[in-house]
Amino acid sequence: MGDLVIGARSGAPEPDGEPSGNSEGRPAEDGDALRAADSGETEESDSASGRARRAPKQRSFWKELPILIGIALILALVIKTFFVQAFSIPSGSMENTLQVGDRVLVDKLTPWFGSEPERGEVVVFKDPGGWLNDEPAQRSNNSFVRGVQDVFSFIGLMPSSDEKDLIKRVIAVGGDTVECQDSGPVKVNGIALDEPYIFAGNTPCGEKPFGPVKVPDGRIWVMGDHRSNSLDSRYHMDQPGGGTVPVGNVVGRAFVVAWPIGDWATLPVPDTFDQKGLAAGGPLAPTLAGAALAAPAVWWVRKRRR
Repeated sequence: MGDLVIGARSGAPEPDGEPSGNSEGRPAEDGDALRAADSGETEESDSASGRARRAPKQRSFWKELPILIGIALILALVIKTFFVQAFSIPSGSMENTLQVGDRVLVDKLTPWFGSEPERGEVVVFKDPGGWLNDEPAQRSNNSFVRGVQDVFSFIGLMPSSDEKDLIKRVIAVGGDTVECQDSGPVKVNGIALDEPYIFAGNTPCGEKPFGPVKVPDGRIWVMGDHRSNSLDSRYHMDQPGGGTVPVGNVVGRAFVVAWPIGDWATLPVPDTFDQKGLAAGGPLAPTLAGAALAAPAVWWVRKRRR
């Protein structure tokens, strides 16, 4: 007994064939040694992979810049084509609502969903034919400047100098009857318009009384806010359409003056176009609607009595 105790304390080697104990006082197994070895290798591997993950260098800013520019140009082109486009005001026909040189943003999205121009909106539209025949395209004499303008106008960052677009206010839509006699006011379906947006000193008819004119379906009657300085629908009544513009020619509604900053303003529909009875057929419309609803009810009652 004593020899065994002394031998254990002296650290003498254990007899051959007996398993050695581990730190927990149990026999060590081959798995213990294997796990310990694996643990050391794993730590070294993790350390090495950590160094490997930090090794790759970030891509140079100058290499990424062309990619960013390309993405920006593509997005600008998509926005210009489907959503919003900038237009420059070349004349004073819409003063003082719009000044010469103002940049307006035009909503091109809603027409894609079938929305048509409404009374009172300021819209951009393509020349229906003969309105701008005498207007030369505004082009720079510098070929480099022209090239830059062409590129920027293509992606929508600058207004195009080649496209012959006009901007006016919608006064009447398809089915409306519009007129302006003597010094005014302008009447739509017999309802007089109160037009505080007209250029100071102008009369509602300007120098061109007209009408009554029945606006065909699918067309609009437009006028500039500067009535004495706007060659609008009044001056093209001898042309096809009688001065009206096809709805299909409308690019979109101008909704904000974006530049210069000092002229920033929204372009809401004036309250006068919300007058009750302004819609074509005004006072008769409720009566006709009531008759249309009553007819099926009368037919049903008569059928029950038989």
